[in-house]
Amino acid sequence: MLNTELNLAAPDDVYEALVALHRDLTPEQSRLVNAKLILLLANHVGDAAVLREAMAKAREGITPAGQDSTLRTTA
Repeated sequence: MLNTELNLAAPDDVYEALVALHRDLTPEQSRLVNAKLILLLANHVGDAAVLREAMAKAREGITPAGQDSTLRTTA
């Protein structure tokens, strides 16, 4: 079961570390670092059901591209 309650002893420190992780990176490098971090943490969690639950939770409220006003094309 996915724990969505605050479970970090020092959440502000973790946030600062995440910001520092991306400092001076291009958007492409930042996406690569995010992907690597996700895979490392997924491996650490090791429970596919929990990971699927986390994926679903992360996707909640996100409208697929092209189905909202975020992508507009002009003719």
